[in-house]
Amino acid sequence: MSANLLALNTANFDASIAEGVTLVDFWAPWCGPCQMLTPILENQVAPAVAGRAKIAKVNVDESRELAVKFGIKSIPAILVFKNGQLVQQMVGLQSGDALIKAVEAAI
Repeated sequence: MSANLLALNTANFDASIAEGVTLVDFWAPWCGPCQMLTPILENQVAPAVAGRAKIAKVNVDESRELAVKFGIKSIPAILVFKNGQLVQQMVGLQSGDALIKAVEAAI
């Protein structure tokens, strides 16, 4: 994972999303669409919102508790948080433009 993306888990999740806008990608290494989403997040979304929002990933295999907490049934699942509150949720591979719009709507 690149320096543009935060790796979140059960231990650091709440503190990481507590302030500002955070887009969180719930993914797994075996998920093909999830693998396709990572470069979109790294190369398009993170640079477009740099300094205004955080882009993070949660491996659902390693952090099952978070997947259960947010009712993740299909991945990739993208959740946008503002000051710790869920403001938008999307399921499936999304375009960079759609993700940037979702983040900017929350800023």
